[in-house]
Amino acid sequence: MAKRKKPSKKKLVGFLVSLLIVLILALVGYCAYEFVLKDRLAGSSSDSSSSEISSSQSSGSLPEGGYDPISFHFLDLKIRYTGDCTYIKAGENDILIDAGARQASAVVIDEYLSQHVEDGKLEYVIATHAHQDHIAGFVGNADDSLPGGRTGILYQYKVDTLIDFPLTDATTNIYKNYKIAVEHAVEEGATHYTALQCVKEEAGAKKVYELGQGLTMEVLYNYFYDHDKSDFKKDFPEMGGSFSEENDFSVSLLFRQGEKAMLFTGDSEEWSEHSLVTQNDLPENVVLYKGGHHGSYTANGEELLKATSPDAIVFECTAGNDEYASTPEHSFPAQETIDRLAPYTERVYVTQQGDWEDASHFEPMNGTVVASYDSAGKESFSFTGSELPLKDSEWFLENRTMPEAWR
Repeated sequence: MAKRKKPSKKKLVGFLVSLLIVLILALVGYCAYEFVLKDRLAGSSSDSSSSEISSSQSSGSLPEGGYDPISFHFLDLKIRYTGDCTYIKAGENDILIDAGARQASAVVIDEYLSQHVEDGKLEYVIATHAHQDHIAGFVGNADDSLPGGRTGILYQYKVDTLIDFPLTDATTNIYKNYKIAVEHAVEEGATHYTALQCVKEEAGAKKVYELGQGLTMEVLYNYFYDHDKSDFKKDFPEMGGSFSEENDFSVSLLFRQGEKAMLFTGDSEEWSEHSLVTQNDLPENVVLYKGGHHGSYTANGEELLKATSPDAIVFECTAGNDEYASTPEHSFPAQETIDRLAPYTERVYVTQQGDWEDASHFEPMNGTVVASYDSAGKESFSFTGSELPLKDSEWFLENRTMPEAWR
């Protein structure tokens, strides 16, 4: 039998030297990544352009492939009247919350939606309450040349799911015509739920709707979905103040992208806000808050602001006009509201401005405001008007007192 040759000492030494060189190179590579490249990558990911605003809230661990993006479009309605209308693109879903301010606004809203809604269908429509400045655009004006014979959004778009207010005391013609518009949408295939059905998950309604990867829309519970003011006084004896009928009936919603939260409260005022805080599991921080009741002094109370600590606030209103105010100080957004929110954020935006002396005057302040969150949860804002926050606007400097927190 032939003897196996032992490896020579020369070859063994060469092998060990080669192995040592490989280990040294691996160690050098690791150190270079840890102390140089890693820092550069972290720096590049946190940089933002002038049109982007970094959010203070992390989205946490991203799911595989990231989140579906979501954007919130607070519309400048190009009319002297104040009204709410917010279009939301959530993944593949097109959503519309309210359609103010007047019936003629339907044309302006339609022009905007037509640029974003590719298939002529809104997956979700939410009407928060029965006031004209929130539902008139759903009805629109008569036009025999159009399908359904009206310009209203509920006539011009297919709707999958329509959610609205369970209670109302409204008897106005616009509310009656709104109900007819809802009937038309249902005849065309829409499923109609009240917010109360959603929170109770009755008749197929859901409390939380999945909108895409990492995206949800939650219908929050409001005591005034199924109670009146006499019940409230019994159940919440600690509360003073007063009940504001239609406003406090408002449907409220919470959107989420991962850990980020965005809050919409319609025209909820003091009592309704108390209900939202005490009877829902609200996040301790919202990255975006659609300012309540257009910035009225009767809304955006300290209780809600403290509970949700908003990073950015958008008011849909015509700042400074006399439409809903008896004094300039109480025109939207009111001095009291500004004083309450100032400690929480300087990032406050307003769609439009007017003039107390000239009710016919209106022009963009920030214009249409779009807050977007991409697949990594990175936030950016864009404006069709000024990019300045409210505190730095000419209107504010001339018509409001600077809160201490903003000085």
